[in-house]
Amino acid sequence: MIEKNELKKERAVLVGLYGPGISREKAEEYIDELALLTYTAGGTVIQKFLQNRDRPHAGTFVGKGKLQELKEIVASEEADILIFDDDLTPTQTRNIERETESKVLDRSGLILDIFASRAQSAAAKTQVELAQLEYLLPRLTRFWTHLSRQKGGIGTKGPGETQIETDRRIIKLRISVLKEKLDKLAQQRITQRQGRGDLPRVALVGYTNAGKSSLMNTLVQADVLAEDKLFATLDATVRRMEIEGHVVLLSDTVGFIRKLPHKLIESFKSTLDEIREADLLLHVVDASSPFHNEYIDVVRSTLKEIGAEDKPEVLVLNKVDAITDDSNFTALRRDHPNGIMISALRGIGIDLLQKEIVIQTTNHYKNLRLELPVGNYKAISYIHDHGEVNQIDYTDTSVKLDFRIHEKYMPKLQHILGPETSLA
Repeated sequence: MIEKNELKKERAVLVGLYGPGISREKAEEYIDELALLTYTAGGTVIQKFLQNRDRPHAGTFVGKGKLQELKEIVASEEADILIFDDDLTPTQTRNIERETESKVLDRSGLILDIFASRAQSAAAKTQVELAQLEYLLPRLTRFWTHLSRQKGGIGTKGPGETQIETDRRIIKLRISVLKEKLDKLAQQRITQRQGRGDLPRVALVGYTNAGKSSLMNTLVQADVLAEDKLFATLDATVRRMEIEGHVVLLSDTVGFIRKLPHKLIESFKSTLDEIREADLLLHVVDASSPFHNEYIDVVRSTLKEIGAEDKPEVLVLNKVDAITDDSNFTALRRDHPNGIMISALRGIGIDLLQKEIVIQTTNHYKNLRLELPVGNYKAISYIHDHGEVNQIDYTDTSVKLDFRIHEKYMPKLQHILGPETSLA
Protein backbone atom coordinates (compact mmCIF):
# COMPACT_ATOMS: atom_id res chain seq x y z
CA MET A 1 0.00 0.00 0.00
CA ILE A 2 1.44 3.36 -1.05
CA GLU A 3 0.80 6.37 1.16
CA LYS A 4 0.33 9.72 -0.54
CA ASN A 5 1.88 12.55 1.45
CA GLU A 6 1.06 16.04 0.30
CA LEU A 7 3.81 18.53 0.99
CA LYS A 8 2.64 21.23 3.37
CA LYS A 9 2.98 24.69 1.84
CA GLU A 10 5.50 26.75 3.73
CA ARG A 11 4.17 29.85 5.47
CA ALA A 12 6.31 32.82 4.45
CA VAL A 13 6.80 36.32 5.83
CA LEU A 14 8.11 38.74 3.19
CA VAL A 15 10.48 41.57 4.14
CA GLY A 16 11.38 44.68 2.12
CA LEU A 17 12.75 48.19 2.56
CA TYR A 18 11.81 51.62 1.22
CA GLY A 19 13.38 55.02 1.65
CA PRO A 20 15.64 57.33 -0.38
CA GLY A 21 15.54 56.25 -4.01
CA ILE A 22 12.54 53.94 -3.63
CA SER A 23 9.02 55.06 -2.73
CA ARG A 24 6.67 53.06 -0.55
CA GLU A 25 4.40 52.53 -3.58
CA LYS A 26 7.25 51.04 -5.59
CA ALA A 27 8.39 48.95 -2.60
CA GLU A 28 4.86 47.57 -2.30
CA GLU A 29 4.91 46.63 -5.99
CA TYR A 30 8.27 44.91 -5.50
CA ILE A 31 7.03 42.93 -2.52
CA ASP A 32 3.88 41.97 -4.45
CA GLU A 33 6.20 40.56 -7.10
CA LEU A 34 8.11 38.74 -4.36
CA ALA A 35 4.76 37.29 -3.24
CA LEU A 36 4.16 35.96 -6.76
CA LEU A 37 7.66 34.48 -6.74
CA THR A 38 6.87 32.80 -3.41
CA TYR A 39 3.60 31.44 -4.81
CA THR A 40 5.47 30.15 -7.86
CA ALA A 41 7.93 28.39 -5.53
CA GLY A 42 5.05 26.69 -3.72
CA GLY A 43 4.79 28.89 -0.62
CA THR A 44 1.97 30.78 1.08
CA VAL A 45 2.46 34.42 2.05
CA ILE A 46 1.02 35.13 5.50
CA GLN A 47 2.41 38.63 6.03
CA LYS A 48 4.33 41.41 4.25
CA PHE A 49 6.73 43.48 6.32
CA LEU A 50 7.97 46.84 4.96
CA GLN A 51 10.43 49.08 6.78
CA ASN A 52 11.50 52.66 6.12
CA ARG A 53 15.30 52.82 6.29
CA ASP A 54 17.98 54.94 4.64
CA ARG A 55 20.02 51.80 3.97
CA PRO A 56 20.05 48.13 5.04
CA HIS A 57 21.58 47.45 8.45
CA ALA A 58 25.00 45.85 7.97
CA GLY A 59 24.43 43.10 10.49
CA THR A 60 20.70 42.35 10.44
CA PHE A 61 19.34 44.14 7.32
CA VAL A 62 16.37 45.57 9.27
CA GLY A 63 18.05 46.63 12.53
CA LYS A 64 17.85 45.04 15.97
CA GLY A 65 14.46 46.49 16.94
CA LYS A 66 12.71 45.40 13.75
CA LEU A 67 14.46 42.04 13.92
CA GLN A 68 12.81 41.50 17.29
CA GLU A 69 9.45 42.32 15.68
CA LEU A 70 10.16 39.74 12.98
CA LYS A 71 10.99 37.17 15.64
CA GLU A 72 7.63 37.81 17.31
CA ILE A 73 5.80 37.57 13.96
CA VAL A 74 7.47 34.25 13.18
CA ALA A 75 6.43 32.88 16.57
CA SER A 76 2.85 34.20 16.57
CA GLU A 77 2.08 33.37 12.93
CA GLU A 78 3.93 30.04 13.00
CA ALA A 79 5.92 31.11 9.95
CA ASP A 80 8.31 28.64 8.34
CA ILE A 81 10.50 31.03 6.38
CA LEU A 82 11.53 34.69 6.10
CA ILE A 83 12.06 35.86 2.52
CA PHE A 84 13.86 39.16 1.88
CA ASP A 85 13.36 41.23 -1.26
CA ASP A 86 17.06 42.11 -1.50
CA ASP A 87 20.18 39.99 -1.40
CA LEU A 88 21.53 39.28 2.06
CA THR A 89 25.17 38.96 3.01
CA PRO A 90 26.25 35.70 4.68
CA THR A 91 26.63 37.62 7.95
CA GLN A 92 23.11 39.06 7.75
CA THR A 93 21.68 35.62 6.97
CA ARG A 94 23.44 34.01 9.95
CA ASN A 95 22.37 36.76 12.36
CA ILE A 96 18.71 36.69 11.25
CA GLU A 97 18.56 32.89 11.42
CA ARG A 98 20.15 32.84 14.85
CA GLU A 99 17.79 35.47 16.27
CA THR A 100 14.51 34.34 14.70
CA GLU A 101 15.24 30.59 14.65
CA SER A 102 13.67 30.57 11.22
CA LYS A 103 14.84 29.61 7.77
CA VAL A 104 15.96 32.69 5.81
CA LEU A 105 16.08 33.21 2.06
CA ASP A 106 16.78 36.26 -0.09
CA ARG A 107 15.42 37.19 -3.52
CA SER A 108 18.26 35.56 -5.48
CA GLY A 109 17.94 32.33 -3.51
CA LEU A 110 14.20 32.26 -4.17
CA ILE A 111 14.64 32.79 -7.91
CA LEU A 112 17.27 30.05 -8.02
CA ASP A 113 14.88 27.72 -6.21
CA ILE A 114 12.16 28.39 -8.79
CA PHE A 115 14.61 27.74 -11.61
CA ALA A 116 15.57 24.44 -9.96
CA SER A 117 11.93 23.33 -9.84
CA ARG A 118 11.27 24.40 -13.46
CA ALA A 119 14.43 23.01 -15.07
CA GLN A 120 13.57 20.14 -17.42
CA SER A 121 16.40 19.65 -19.90
CA ALA A 122 19.92 18.50 -19.04
CA ALA A 123 21.26 21.94 -19.98
CA ALA A 124 18.80 23.82 -17.75
CA LYS A 125 19.43 21.51 -14.79
CA THR A 126 23.19 21.90 -15.20
CA GLN A 127 22.92 25.68 -15.48
CA VAL A 128 20.76 25.94 -12.37
CA GLU A 129 22.96 23.64 -10.30
CA LEU A 130 26.03 25.67 -11.21
CA ALA A 131 24.34 28.93 -10.23
CA GLN A 132 23.07 27.44 -6.97
CA LEU A 133 26.46 26.08 -5.95
CA GLU A 134 28.17 29.40 -6.70
CA TYR A 135 25.46 31.16 -4.68
CA LEU A 136 25.72 28.65 -1.82
CA LEU A 137 29.50 28.47 -1.48
CA PRO A 138 30.03 31.71 0.50
CA ARG A 139 26.81 31.13 2.49
CA LEU A 140 27.56 27.78 4.15
CA THR A 141 26.37 28.12 7.74
CA ARG A 142 26.08 25.74 10.68
CA PHE A 143 22.50 26.58 11.60
CA TRP A 144 20.68 24.91 8.74
CA THR A 145 23.26 22.50 7.35
CA HIS A 146 23.37 19.79 10.03
CA LEU A 147 21.42 16.83 8.71
CA SER A 148 19.32 16.49 11.88
CA ARG A 149 17.98 20.03 11.34
CA GLN A 150 17.84 20.10 7.57
CA LYS A 151 14.39 21.02 6.24
CA GLY A 152 12.81 20.64 2.84
CA GLY A 153 10.72 23.21 1.01
CA ILE A 154 11.53 26.53 -0.59
CA GLY A 155 15.24 27.14 -1.05
CA THR A 156 16.30 23.51 -0.79
CA LYS A 157 15.72 22.17 -4.32
CA GLY A 158 18.58 21.30 -6.65
CA PRO A 159 21.92 20.53 -5.06
CA GLY A 160 20.53 21.11 -1.55
CA GLU A 161 22.33 22.47 1.48
CA THR A 162 25.72 21.09 2.38
CA GLN A 163 27.20 20.34 5.82
CA ILE A 164 29.72 22.98 6.79
CA GLU A 165 32.28 20.24 7.44
CA THR A 166 32.17 19.31 3.77
CA ASP A 167 35.43 20.23 2.13
CA ARG A 168 34.81 23.38 0.05
CA ARG A 169 37.20 22.01 -2.52
CA ILE A 170 34.61 19.31 -3.35
CA ILE A 171 32.06 22.00 -4.19
CA LYS A 172 34.62 23.90 -6.24
CA LEU A 173 35.48 20.69 -8.09
CA ARG A 174 31.80 20.12 -8.84
CA ILE A 175 31.55 23.70 -10.13
CA SER A 176 34.50 23.04 -12.43
CA VAL A 177 32.87 19.84 -13.74
CA LEU A 178 29.59 21.65 -14.38
CA LYS A 179 31.35 24.43 -16.29
CA GLU A 180 33.05 21.85 -18.52
CA LYS A 181 29.70 20.15 -19.11
CA LEU A 182 28.11 23.48 -20.05
CA ASP A 183 30.93 24.18 -22.51
CA LYS A 184 30.17 20.87 -24.24
CA LEU A 185 26.44 21.60 -24.27
CA ALA A 186 27.18 25.05 -25.74
CA GLN A 187 29.07 23.41 -28.60
CA GLN A 188 26.10 21.11 -29.19
CA ARG A 189 23.80 24.14 -29.33
CA ILE A 190 26.08 25.78 -31.90
CA THR A 191 25.86 22.63 -34.04
CA GLN A 192 22.05 22.59 -33.67
CA ARG A 193 21.77 26.23 -34.69
CA GLN A 194 24.01 25.65 -37.71
CA GLY A 195 21.71 22.80 -38.71
CA ARG A 196 18.75 25.15 -38.93
CA GLY A 197 20.13 26.79 -42.04
CA ASP A 198 20.10 30.54 -42.53
CA LEU A 199 16.48 31.41 -41.99
CA PRO A 200 15.89 34.73 -40.21
CA ARG A 201 15.82 34.28 -36.43
CA VAL A 202 13.31 36.09 -34.26
CA ALA A 203 13.52 35.87 -30.45
CA LEU A 204 10.79 36.69 -27.96
CA VAL A 205 12.17 38.60 -24.97
CA GLY A 206 10.48 40.36 -22.09
CA TYR A 207 9.83 40.61 -18.39
CA THR A 208 8.69 37.33 -16.90
CA ASN A 209 4.93 36.72 -17.18
CA ALA A 210 4.57 39.29 -19.99
CA GLY A 211 2.85 36.72 -22.22
CA LYS A 212 5.72 35.59 -24.46
CA SER A 213 4.74 31.91 -24.46
CA SER A 214 1.09 32.79 -25.14
CA LEU A 215 2.20 34.93 -28.08
CA MET A 216 4.36 32.13 -29.44
CA ASN A 217 1.41 29.73 -29.21
CA THR A 218 -0.74 32.23 -31.11
CA LEU A 219 1.84 32.90 -33.83
CA VAL A 220 2.81 29.31 -34.61
CA GLN A 221 -0.01 27.25 -33.05
CA ALA A 222 2.56 25.69 -30.73
CA ASP A 223 2.02 23.95 -27.40
CA VAL A 224 4.53 25.91 -25.32
CA LEU A 225 3.68 25.98 -21.61
CA ALA A 226 1.89 29.24 -20.78
CA GLU A 227 0.65 29.78 -17.25
CA ASP A 228 0.17 32.64 -14.81
CA LYS A 229 3.37 31.97 -12.92
CA LEU A 230 6.80 33.52 -13.15
CA PHE A 231 9.48 31.72 -15.17
CA ALA A 232 7.13 29.24 -16.86
CA THR A 233 9.75 28.95 -19.64
CA LEU A 234 13.41 28.15 -18.92
CA ASP A 235 14.68 26.34 -22.00
CA ALA A 236 14.64 28.18 -25.30
CA THR A 237 11.90 26.77 -27.54
CA VAL A 238 12.34 27.18 -31.30
CA ARG A 239 9.53 26.85 -33.85
CA ARG A 240 9.30 27.42 -37.60
CA MET A 241 6.87 30.22 -38.51
CA GLU A 242 5.54 30.97 -41.99
CA ILE A 243 3.90 34.30 -42.83
CA GLU A 244 2.62 34.69 -46.40
CA GLY A 245 5.36 32.43 -47.74
CA HIS A 246 8.05 34.10 -45.64
CA VAL A 247 9.67 31.65 -43.21
CA VAL A 248 11.45 32.59 -39.96
CA LEU A 249 12.57 30.72 -36.85
CA LEU A 250 10.80 31.98 -33.71
CA SER A 251 12.28 31.27 -30.27
CA ASP A 252 10.76 31.74 -26.82
CA THR A 253 13.32 32.46 -24.10
CA VAL A 254 13.50 32.75 -20.31
CA GLY A 255 11.81 35.84 -18.91
CA PHE A 256 13.81 38.58 -17.26
CA ILE A 257 13.14 40.08 -13.85
CA ARG A 258 14.60 42.88 -11.76
CA LYS A 259 17.62 41.83 -9.70
CA LEU A 260 18.04 38.66 -11.77
CA PRO A 261 21.01 36.94 -10.06
CA HIS A 262 24.21 37.62 -11.98
CA LYS A 263 25.36 34.03 -11.48
CA LEU A 264 22.15 32.87 -13.15
CA ILE A 265 22.79 35.09 -16.17
CA GLU A 266 26.33 33.70 -16.38
CA SER A 267 25.07 30.10 -16.15
CA PHE A 268 22.37 30.61 -18.78
CA LYS A 269 24.68 32.13 -21.38
CA SER A 270 24.23 29.23 -23.77
CA THR A 271 20.44 29.52 -23.56
CA LEU A 272 20.65 33.29 -24.00
CA ASP A 273 22.65 32.76 -27.20
CA GLU A 274 19.25 32.46 -28.89
CA ILE A 275 18.83 36.16 -28.12
CA ARG A 276 22.36 37.21 -29.02
CA GLU A 277 22.21 35.48 -32.41
CA ALA A 278 18.69 36.63 -33.34
CA ASP A 279 18.13 38.93 -36.30
CA LEU A 280 15.16 40.55 -34.56
CA LEU A 281 13.88 40.81 -30.98
CA LEU A 282 10.17 40.95 -30.19
CA HIS A 283 10.18 42.77 -26.85
CA VAL A 284 6.90 41.67 -25.23
CA VAL A 285 5.52 43.96 -22.51
CA ASP A 286 2.54 43.58 -20.18
CA ALA A 287 0.96 46.89 -21.18
CA SER A 288 -1.78 46.52 -18.55
CA SER A 289 0.73 46.81 -15.70
CA PRO A 290 1.18 50.30 -14.21
CA PHE A 291 4.90 49.50 -14.01
CA HIS A 292 5.36 48.51 -17.67
CA ASN A 293 7.91 51.27 -18.29
CA GLU A 294 10.10 49.95 -15.48
CA TYR A 295 9.80 46.44 -16.90
CA ILE A 296 10.98 47.74 -20.27
CA ASP A 297 14.02 49.32 -18.59
CA VAL A 298 14.83 46.07 -16.75
CA VAL A 299 14.70 44.03 -19.97
CA ARG A 300 16.85 46.50 -21.91
CA SER A 301 19.37 46.62 -19.05
CA THR A 302 19.60 42.83 -19.07
CA LEU A 303 19.97 42.78 -22.86
CA LYS A 304 22.90 45.18 -22.45
CA GLU A 305 24.43 42.88 -19.84
CA ILE A 306 24.38 39.91 -22.24
CA GLY A 307 25.63 41.96 -25.21
CA ALA A 308 22.38 42.15 -27.18
CA GLU A 309 21.45 45.80 -26.71
CA ASP A 310 22.03 46.71 -30.38
CA LYS A 311 19.66 44.11 -31.84
CA PRO A 312 16.75 45.40 -33.95
CA GLU A 313 13.70 45.47 -31.69
CA VAL A 314 9.93 45.59 -32.10
CA LEU A 315 8.10 46.66 -28.94
CA VAL A 316 5.02 44.46 -28.52
CA LEU A 317 2.49 45.91 -26.07
CA ASN A 318 0.58 42.83 -24.95
CA LYS A 319 -2.59 42.42 -22.82
CA VAL A 320 -4.20 45.60 -24.15
CA ASP A 321 -7.58 43.92 -23.64
CA ALA A 322 -6.97 44.22 -19.90
CA ILE A 323 -6.65 48.04 -20.07
CA THR A 324 -9.94 49.62 -19.00
CA ASP A 325 -8.95 53.27 -18.63
CA ASP A 326 -8.88 55.31 -21.87
CA SER A 327 -6.27 57.66 -20.40
CA ASN A 328 -3.90 54.70 -20.04
CA PHE A 329 -4.34 53.93 -23.75
CA THR A 330 -3.55 57.55 -24.58
CA ALA A 331 -0.41 57.51 -22.40
CA LEU A 332 0.68 54.20 -23.94
CA ARG A 333 0.44 55.57 -27.49
CA ARG A 334 2.21 58.77 -26.47
CA ASP A 335 5.09 57.02 -24.69
CA HIS A 336 5.52 54.23 -27.28
CA PRO A 337 4.35 55.52 -30.68
CA ASN A 338 6.13 52.72 -32.55
CA GLY A 339 4.85 49.96 -30.27
CA ILE A 340 2.39 47.39 -31.64
CA MET A 341 -0.65 46.85 -29.43
CA ILE A 342 -1.86 43.26 -29.23
CA SER A 343 -3.62 40.70 -27.11
CA ALA A 344 -1.99 37.30 -27.55
CA LEU A 345 -4.87 35.70 -25.66
CA ARG A 346 -7.63 37.17 -27.84
CA GLY A 347 -5.70 37.50 -31.12
CA ILE A 348 -5.96 41.29 -31.27
CA GLY A 349 -3.33 43.00 -33.46
CA ILE A 350 -1.61 39.75 -34.51
CA ASP A 351 -1.96 40.50 -38.25
CA LEU A 352 -0.22 43.84 -37.79
CA LEU A 353 2.57 42.21 -35.79
CA GLN A 354 3.08 39.52 -38.45
CA LYS A 355 3.42 42.17 -41.16
CA GLU A 356 6.00 44.01 -39.08
CA ILE A 357 8.00 40.80 -38.59
CA VAL A 358 8.13 40.30 -42.36
CA ILE A 359 9.21 43.91 -42.94
CA GLN A 360 11.92 43.77 -40.28
CA THR A 361 13.35 40.41 -41.36
CA THR A 362 13.44 41.17 -45.08
CA ASN A 363 15.20 44.54 -44.88
CA HIS A 364 18.64 43.00 -45.27
CA TYR A 365 17.82 40.37 -47.88
CA LYS A 366 18.45 40.59 -51.60
CA ASN A 367 16.38 38.85 -54.27
CA LEU A 368 18.68 37.59 -57.03
CA ARG A 369 18.51 35.64 -60.28
CA LEU A 370 21.61 33.89 -61.57
CA GLU A 371 22.44 31.54 -64.40
CA LEU A 372 25.53 29.46 -63.53
CA PRO A 373 27.44 26.69 -65.28
CA VAL A 374 26.11 23.34 -64.11
CA GLY A 375 29.64 22.45 -62.94
CA ASN A 376 29.87 25.38 -60.49
CA TYR A 377 29.01 23.12 -57.58
CA LYS A 378 30.61 25.36 -54.96
CA ALA A 379 28.48 28.42 -55.76
CA ILE A 380 25.28 26.38 -56.17
CA SER A 381 25.88 24.63 -52.84
CA TYR A 382 26.62 27.94 -51.10
CA ILE A 383 23.36 29.46 -52.35
CA HIS A 384 21.39 26.44 -51.12
CA ASP A 385 23.14 26.50 -47.72
CA HIS A 386 22.87 30.24 -47.04
CA GLY A 387 19.90 31.44 -49.07
CA GLU A 388 16.28 30.58 -49.80
CA VAL A 389 15.88 29.16 -53.30
CA ASN A 390 12.45 29.97 -54.71
CA GLN A 391 12.90 28.39 -58.14
CA ILE A 392 15.57 26.36 -59.88
CA ASP A 393 15.68 25.28 -63.54
CA TYR A 394 18.27 23.02 -65.17
CA THR A 395 19.49 22.84 -68.77
CA ASP A 396 22.21 20.63 -70.17
CA THR A 397 24.89 23.21 -69.45
CA SER A 398 23.50 25.65 -66.86
CA VAL A 399 21.44 26.15 -63.71
CA LYS A 400 19.03 29.06 -63.36
CA LEU A 401 18.40 30.09 -59.74
CA ASP A 402 15.81 32.49 -58.35
CA PHE A 403 16.71 33.04 -54.69
CA ARG A 404 16.99 35.46 -51.77
CA ILE A 405 20.05 35.79 -49.54
CA HIS A 406 21.08 37.91 -46.58
CA GLU A 407 23.47 40.71 -47.49
CA LYS A 408 26.05 39.44 -44.98
CA TYR A 409 26.63 36.38 -47.22
CA MET A 410 26.97 38.30 -50.48
CA PRO A 411 30.71 39.14 -50.22
CA LYS A 412 31.53 35.45 -49.80
CA LEU A 413 29.23 34.49 -52.67
CA GLN A 414 30.80 37.16 -54.87
CA HIS A 415 34.24 35.76 -54.03
CA ILE A 416 33.12 32.26 -55.05
CA LEU A 417 31.56 33.50 -58.29
CA GLY A 418 34.58 35.61 -59.24
CA PRO A 419 34.64 39.04 -60.95
CA GLU A 420 33.08 37.73 -64.16
CA THR A 421 29.67 37.40 -62.40
CA SER A 422 28.28 40.52 -60.78
CA LEU A 423 25.75 40.54 -57.96
CA ALA A 424 25.12 44.29 -58.19
